[in-house]
Amino acid sequence: MYEYYPIIVVGAVLGVLSVIFITAFFSIKNRKAAIGFDRNMKDSEIIRRLLAYAKPYAKNFLLVLLLMIASIAYEIISPMIVGNIEETIKNDFPLSSLFSQVAVYAGVIVISLVCTYIQAIVLQKTGQKIISAIRQDLFAHIEKLSHEQLNSIPVGKLVTRVTNDTNAVSIMFTNIIVNLAKNAFIIVGVLVAMMILNYMLTLMILCFAPFIVLFTLIFRKFSRRAYRRVKDATTDINTFLSENLSGMKIIQIFNREERKKEEFSVKNTELCKAKRSQIFVFGIFRPVVYMLYIASEMCLMYLGGKGYINNSSFLGQFITSGTIVSFYLYISRFFNPIQSLAEQFNWLQSAFASAEKIFSLLDISPEIIDSPDAIELESVKGEIEFKDVWFSYVKDEWVLKGVSFKVKAGETVAFVGATGSGKTTILSLLCRNYEIQRGQILVDGIDIRKIKIASLRSHFGQMLQDVFLFSGTIRSNILLRKEDVSESEIMEACRYVNADKIIERLPKGLDEEVRERGNNFSAGQRQLISFARTIIHKPEIMILDEATANIDTETEILIQDSLEKMMKIGTLLIVAHRLSTIQHADNIFYLSRGEILEHGTHQQLLENKGRYYDLYMLQYERDTK
Repeated sequence: MYEYYPIIVVGAVLGVLSVIFITAFFSIKNRKAAIGFDRNMKDSEIIRRLLAYAKPYAKNFLLVLLLMIASIAYEIISPMIVGNIEETIKNDFPLSSLFSQVAVYAGVIVISLVCTYIQAIVLQKTGQKIISAIRQDLFAHIEKLSHEQLNSIPVGKLVTRVTNDTNAVSIMFTNIIVNLAKNAFIIVGVLVAMMILNYMLTLMILCFAPFIVLFTLIFRKFSRRAYRRVKDATTDINTFLSENLSGMKIIQIFNREERKKEEFSVKNTELCKAKRSQIFVFGIFRPVVYMLYIASEMCLMYLGGKGYINNSSFLGQFITSGTIVSFYLYISRFFNPIQSLAEQFNWLQSAFASAEKIFSLLDISPEIIDSPDAIELESVKGEIEFKDVWFSYVKDEWVLKGVSFKVKAGETVAFVGATGSGKTTILSLLCRNYEIQRGQILVDGIDIRKIKIASLRSHFGQMLQDVFLFSGTIRSNILLRKEDVSESEIMEACRYVNADKIIERLPKGLDEEVRERGNNFSAGQRQLISFARTIIHKPEIMILDEATANIDTETEILIQDSLEKMMKIGTLLIVAHRLSTIQHADNIFYLSRGEILEHGTHQQLLENKGRYYDLYMLQYERDTK
């Protein structure tokens, strides 16, 4: 009985470890809701959706599979060849026999290397095509989201989805999947080879398989939780950086560097803890699998060596020195893939966590979409009508309350009132940046919900207070919507809005570089460039939202002149706090708390001596002081 004490000790150690890990597993499982451990999407659903992207490249993956099967021949055949060589050199043998076996061994290696190289090239190209498609779908989907939805999602989170998360999925397609399949084939092939050599020793080694499966299932849960924490912490820190780097000037102005550094430190520490947790999980799993590998080799050496030395059988089968050598190599081939599976499994969990976040974003349904019977607008006269329009950003907190008005084609209409009265909201609703809750908005007598969104917006030209210029050149920013425009047409549009006076002073003219957000231009210069950008595609309806706010007097004179010209192009809607800019409007609406209190021309409203008159006199007194 004492001969089997080493085997009993090994079994006892494995039993104790199993009890510890199972206890930890159920402890975590019972608390998963409290720690945010539960997944919102099943692995099977994630795999199904990822396979939809891989389906067009099924032939490529089939080729990779065939190459992979050929490349693993070395892993399966080489131990048997080495065992035969060991048996050969124990006895008298012709040298040619040794040479032939070495040649076979070398040939297997060469075939394996060539197949592995071709497989890697095909897989990388295919994987990058798949990830490019996912990125393209993500960006296209983000473009479809409404302003309200975009406002609710931090920019840093969107950037993380399109960059970090797609990179994690890329690793799955270009590395993890093929290696998982390769390791699975190696394990099966090695088991078959071992069964052919000595099935009783193989069964002894397979006694460790249940523990491998058990430990893998347990650590799978821990690994998933750790990777979710890492992904969430990475998203948080990216979101923080996106916001605070954009607002760094404000941070410096208000001397809040230390405060922001402390906030960043908190998020950085959380990411560090998440990473440590991930490393801890992996640091336990792989050594445990390695322990199983060492224990199996110990059992092989003990039982196999004992049987060989005593020239006795092990469970009815005799063991030769060649068998022991082959099995020693095969055990390594059997457990190495399993140890690799630990690392690959971690990457797989990372990829699944990223894929879940990607698909969660793709599953956000755009709030504003084309109706099934939506039409294209070939041309627009510019007539606008609001019929009892109600709107709220937050439920039951109405920003507009039964707003009704009509704008004739070609008219210039202005909206004035206190901040928060609903002026800008009216303009946003007209372009369907948001969807109204009640009422109707008509353009040329057609409900805007019956018009395709792209078609509707193509007839509008919007000039906002906070002008956004993209990195590139002045030319690329002016031609943002329309590209097939000649140089003379561009300059004509610039002259029409007085932007030519700025462009002509620049060394490179239209090809002058525009840095991020146009920060190398003043607010007034950016505004005039935006005017040219709007005019170039000749919109029938123009929207001007606080275009003269926060600019210098010289530029304001240029903009004022541009406004007078634009009033002749088509319907013009203006939101302005400076009443001097709207005195020539055909109709002025005064709003307060989402309702129109009075309307008329500048002179009519002054004669009525209502709220508009009070606002005008307040500004007049302030300007004359």
